[in-house]
Amino acid sequence: MKVFVNRRIPEAGINRLKEAGLEVFIPEHENLSHEEWLIYCQNHDAILSVGGEFKYDKDFFDQCPNIKTIALYSVGFDHVDIKEANRRHIPVGNTPDVLSKATSDVAFLLMQSVARRASYNFQKVKEGNWGDFDPMHALGQELYGKTLGILGLGRIGFEMAKKSRAAFDMNIIYHNRHPNEEAEKTLNANYVSFEELIEQSDILSIHANFTPEQKDLFNGPVFEKMKNNAIFINTARGGFQNEKDLYEALISKQIWGAGLDVTHPEPMSKESPLLELSNVCVLPHIGSATMEARTGMAKMAAENIIAFSKGEKIPYCANPEVYSENS
Repeated sequence: MKVFVNRRIPEAGINRLKEAGLEVFIPEHENLSHEEWLIYCQNHDAILSVGGEFKYDKDFFDQCPNIKTIALYSVGFDHVDIKEANRRHIPVGNTPDVLSKATSDVAFLLMQSVARRASYNFQKVKEGNWGDFDPMHALGQELYGKTLGILGLGRIGFEMAKKSRAAFDMNIIYHNRHPNEEAEKTLNANYVSFEELIEQSDILSIHANFTPEQKDLFNGPVFEKMKNNAIFINTARGGFQNEKDLYEALISKQIWGAGLDVTHPEPMSKESPLLELSNVCVLPHIGSATMEARTGMAKMAAENIIAFSKGEKIPYCANPEVYSENS
């Protein structure tokens, strides 16, 4: 089976594919045009897909009828038309769990960075602009005993909640499709409606899977209902926030600050007005950027493809219903 890997990943994953007897191709340059990427896909049986710039939609599947499986180098799969993959009996793999701690670390980092205006103050140091001591300049806020609201209390959200409760004795509220009994038992988390989440959270952190229906979920009317001291954190997908409305909410002091590891579009324009605000911290989508997480992701993606090549169910499947349709 011929496997196309569109970008370099840790060797642990590549070596596993080769040791399993699979033919692996990685292009010499990684900034592929859509046409180049499509041609490579057309000449392979499986894709180990890194990044989300290319879409796996009906048009793709029509043009690449030979593709039998896709192993995503990510947890999220919003760039894949799962219904279309199911219709064509194509299992889609992802990499859950292995990056939960690393991504929650970034959410926790953003929460603290925004609360203490760390990126703004670091920039002042770089510019040699410490200035005289001003007891009232660019004050932050403390997190002790505050209420952390989580949208999407799955694996990553659970890790974020656990850190926040242990470090700052924060109260945990959350909104999910279904209650999380483990979080309620171990973290004393309380399930609330979406309206209650946005109204009661001092820090609101997004960890949900993104769907097209949730585009701009956090917009002007939602920010208006949030607390004036609220910090908005997003390490999930940039599509959740309307960034124009977020900017307006910040400068009008409807909310207190924002920390983003994801933006819409990505990369964020260096001209974005959000970057000029002292109460904003933006990172370039580094949630899983640790040696441990990225190596684990490479291994999991490889395991998905290897299992498929053996005629087995892929172990980390984003669309497990594909197997019930085949049975």
